[in-house]
Amino acid sequence: MNGYLIAVLAIILGRYLLGTIADLLNLRAVSPEIPDEFEGVYDAEKYAQSQHYLRDTTRWGLIIDSVETVVLIGFILLGGFGFIDHLARRAGWGEISTGLLFAGEIVLLMRVMNLPFSIYSTFAIEARYGFNRTTPLVFALDFIKGTVLVLLLGGGVFALILWIFISLGSWAWLICWAAVAIIQLVLLFVAPYLIMPLFNKFTPLEDGVLRRALETYASAQSFQMKGIFTMDGSKRSSKSNAFFTGFGRTRRIVLFDTLVEKHAVEELVAVVGHEMGHWKLKHIPQTIVRSLLTSCLMFYLINWCLGNESLFAAFQVEPLSVHVSLFLFGFLYSPVAMVIGILESMISRRHEYQADAFAVQTTGERDSLIAALKRLTVDNLSNLTPHPMKVFLGYSHPPILSRVRAIREGARHG
Repeated sequence: MNGYLIAVLAIILGRYLLGTIADLLNLRAVSPEIPDEFEGVYDAEKYAQSQHYLRDTTRWGLIIDSVETVVLIGFILLGGFGFIDHLARRAGWGEISTGLLFAGEIVLLMRVMNLPFSIYSTFAIEARYGFNRTTPLVFALDFIKGTVLVLLLGGGVFALILWIFISLGSWAWLICWAAVAIIQLVLLFVAPYLIMPLFNKFTPLEDGVLRRALETYASAQSFQMKGIFTMDGSKRSSKSNAFFTGFGRTRRIVLFDTLVEKHAVEELVAVVGHEMGHWKLKHIPQTIVRSLLTSCLMFYLINWCLGNESLFAAFQVEPLSVHVSLFLFGFLYSPVAMVIGILESMISRRHEYQADAFAVQTTGERDSLIAALKRLTVDNLSNLTPHPMKVFLGYSHPPILSRVRAIREGARHG
């Protein structure tokens, strides 16, 4: 059997088994007893509901992962990539246009296959626990707008990548990386104004106690921003969040409307203090730099797959082409991506501790931050006792009990 095929199947099955083991261990780690830290915050009924939610979402995730793994392996063994490439070539277009057609067919196939899972997750599981507020119309419009955006924006970037690799010789990987890096940086600036408003409405926070408190805090931290906005997160879910968008003077503080509804002013100031900590401590630019370095490594490694006859034979694809090479490369790169993802999650968890410490130091609202984190945990039915393996593989935030303990101890974790 083709060595590349064996490697790809081993990678797919290895990822599936690792994820499944982590999920099963996570379910076994569920404790029926409410931790002391959450006594009086979680009542017995609500805590039991959070555990049911964890079991339902985990089991549904395992079903999705199992189906997708079986379908993917079957698609590979039956020569699905070769079939899709043959369909694209029947149009008789040029090399770049054929590549775009191939990529578009793959993307549409994936989105259509995932659609039933997404529908059930949204309108059955999330609705069962009172989270879903998405109407069928909003869901359909999100799907259509998301698909169009992927095809137009993703298609434009993919066409540029194909042209560079086809036309610019041995240094194409470096030129390609530079071009994609510029596009990524531009999107960071324009996304809050051109892309995000396609899905959500952003409204300036009305004048009042909260707005004045946030402006006073931002001014005390010499934090320049465009304004403070609320986002209609309640349009889709009752879950809450807060984040910053933009750079420099274009930065915005964005609060979910559900967050504003449920939290006291002091808690919201502490939450914003946490988000501001990520900026003040340079977490955002550090993340961007690491992302650019990772993409540089990825484009360098792509050279190993371009025109690799054995790799194409493993997937039953002919003739050789750049556009198919880029997709097949993803299978070989996935272990590297997984390791990088684990390292990124470790860094992210460390940054969360640091941002918490920043918020406490600058707002003086230690108890308010703890109260906000607890309320978010309860409102979102978050798992209080995740298994260490689950945390290690993908938690971008530390478990809530660890965060609260660190805040109480005044640890900076840095």
